Amino acid sequence: MEEFNYFEEYQLTEKLPLETFRSTSEVKEKLLLGRYRRTDNELCEYIKNFLGHPLFKSLMISTIALNAIFLVIETDFKVRSESFYFLEVADLIILAIYTTEFLLNLYLEPIDCWKDGYKRYDAVVLFFAYLLYFIDRSNPQKYAFWNLIKGFQALRILKLVYYSTGMTVLMTALGQTVKNVIYVLVLLFLLMFIFAILGHDLYGDPETGDIKNWGDLPSAFFTLFSLVTVDGWTDLQDELDIKGATSSRAFTIVFILLGFFVFFNMFIGVVIMNIQDTTEEYERKLQAERRATLYKKKQAILRRQQEEINALISQQKSTEYKTFNELVEDFKKTLHHTDPMILEEFCASIPFIDLYFSSLDRQDATVFKLQELYYEIVANLTILLKEAQEKSWQSLQSLQSKGSPPPK
Repeated sequence: MEEFNYFEEYQLTEKLPLETFRSTSEVKEKLLLGRYRRTDNELCEYIKNFLGHPLFKSLMISTIALNAIFLVIETDFKVRSESFYFLEVADLIILAIYTTEFLLNLYLEPIDCWKDGYKRYDAVVLFFAYLLYFIDRSNPQKYAFWNLIKGFQALRILKLVYYSTGMTVLMTALGQTVKNVIYVLVLLFLLMFIFAILGHDLYGDPETGDIKNWGDLPSAFFTLFSLVTVDGWTDLQDELDIKGATSSRAFTIVFILLGFFVFFNMFIGVVIMNIQDTTEEYERKLQAERRATLYKKKQAILRRQQEEINALISQQKSTEYKTFNELVEDFKKTLHHTDPMILEEFCASIPFIDLYFSSLDRQDATVFKLQELYYEIVANLTILLKEAQEKSWQSLQSLQSKGSPPPK
């Protein structure tokens, strides 16, 4: 018997891939390293559910928080020297948890794992973490390099972004804004280059100009950067006023209007627009996932109902009657019009209701016929009235033509 599909989500299926609605058994087995077919689908599904469980996420967030606390404790050299072995053991435990998580993700997706930016970041963090144990701290030259690598351990805290939905959306938006931001920065650099050359020629004279801020091109760029950020621009303008530069105020105002109010705010606007677009896309994705979950539940309910119907049909076939209709028809043959009926309330019985409905139908038919008869009587009376009016009008005209007065 064919399976009925009562719910068709056309818009949903257009937006989501077909794999979203398939169960694990329906999805084709993935290839491992492009050649070998995986046979551990059940284990992979178990590990995937384990990594996505809320308790595991809470464990990783707690581990990251403890790691941050230990990094703060290590900044105190006195506490660091007194509890050196305790901090080393805690660091090894935290590193073991990070390594276990990375290896489980690598086991699930040996190739696709390296396509994810967060997984690549985890690999870099683990590389720096294990590199500390291969550096000889007794060598003074290598000890400075060890301190540098030790400082990079603070990058572990950024793993919290992966477990926070809001921060993940924000980082995705910032990654998408890089291209547009680069264009804005290039335009701002060109503007600063033009004004740096112009400012150096106008105010970089060794005798009458401001050599400290406009004497060479690097100094001019640094001065323009201060003007772009509107940080201490009044002090820079006062130094030009002291040198007697009459056109410096117009130069400063024009550059601040272009650099700060146009390009700097354009930079902020590009970031805000990309963050808004990314947030809306994330919300649409959540809605699509909710609809997909609801669609799966509907399909499961329909599948269960279909199985129950098939079970009932198979059970009916196993009895002496093939269908329920045959059972009812056979039951009708055993009834006679003389069989007594026990009724609790006569008005609630089916025969009375049928008789009452038939009486209402006859009453409606009688009322309809009376209405038709009334309409016919009214029409006849109207015709008689018109004929009487015409006869009286004709008799009146004939009397007027003869010259006799009209009847009073």
